[in-house]
This record gives sequence, structure tokens and C-alpha cells, in this order.
Amino acid sequence: MSKGILGRKVGMTQIFTADGRILPVTVIQAGPCVVLQRKTVAADGYNAVRVGFEELRPGLLSKPVLGQFKKANVKPLRFVREFRTETAESYELGQEIKADIFSAGDKVDVTGTSKGKGFSGMHQRHGGRRGPMGHGSKYHHRTGSMGAKGPARVFKGRKLPGRKGGERVTVQNLDVVRVDTDKNLLLLKGPVPGAKKSLLIIRASVKAA
Repeated sequence: MSKGILGRKVGMTQIFTADGRILPVTVIQAGPCVVLQRKTVAADGYNAVRVGFEELRPGLLSKPVLGQFKKANVKPLRFVREFRTETAESYELGQEIKADIFSAGDKVDVTGTSKGKGFSGMHQRHGGRRGPMGHGSKYHHRTGSMGAKGPARVFKGRKLPGRKGGERVTVQNLDVVRVDTDKNLLLLKGPVPGAKKSLLIIRASVKAA
């Protein structure tokens, strides 16, 4: 991974291309992020950069956590994440990372937490098939067999009813349609995981040609 940034989902809209086509886009408030720590192979066993996003009132954090920000000489930040990169030495503590690290035409991977859908049955949650709908069936919309008789238990991983959504999801190879460097906005083609105002991690695509 060569570059990445944290942001918040603003919402979806649509824009017109030069040839008059309509494109659905997601607007993301990307950064500015601040570099808090550099990790190297010599000291930590791998190369990475820790960054923070969105200022936070100091009273909401413990003294040990505040000490991490004081060491980097930056204000307390709400979100802290780590990006693997082979160019960690090129970053400086306190350096700002803004949306201009990306440009129109780039490919990115976006990670977020999907919307929670509440308690759902097996068919809606996992896309299971229903039973026969004839009157003699009596087994139209149930979960199905729980497994073999031998162990006398339900095998781990069995698809069952439960909470749907609220999971970490990554969408790959999204196109960067437009970058607003003045407002630190990224416009990506198509939808991304999560509700409005939720945290997103935007990385350079690992599968880009």
C-alpha cells in the first residue's frame, strides 16, 4: 500500500460527465489526517505509518493516550489507524495528509462498517432457499437441518438467524471521479459501505492494473 487516508461519508449525489452522462457518486470528507508515528523494519519489523483524524476534546481521553499525541506534538484526535507503506521514512511527524494524495482517475479500496439491519431470519440474512410450498410440506420458511446426529451439536459456522449488517466491509477498485482540494472532498463512483457520517478508510487499490 503506497497511500491512504481516513474520512467520513457525507452522502450520495450525482454529477454530469463531459459527454452528458450521469454518474452516481459518493462524497467523502477525506482528511486532513496527521502523521502520529512512523514504523520501520528495524524498530518494529514492518513499515507503516500511524495517522489520526478529526480533533477531539482532551478531556475525553486518558493520560496515557494523550501522551501519544503529545509525543508527536499534535492535538488529540478521535480516530487513529495504521497504513502499511514502504515509504514510511518519507513522512514527518505532524505532517498533514490531505485529499490531494489522490487524483481523478485513480482506483481506491474503501473500508467501512455496513449499516445494521437488525435481527433477520436465515433466508434474508444468508440468502437461503425455502422449502416446498405445497400444503403437505409444513416446512416452508424454516432454517433447515442443524447437522449430523453424531456430534449432537450444531457445527460452528452454521448459517442461522441473527443480527444482519454492522460488519466490516471493503469495496475494491472504485474510481475517483473528482477531487476537491480546497474542501478535502473525494467523489467516488458508486456506493460505499456505511451510513452517513460513518468512518471510512480509503486506500490505493491493491488490484489496480
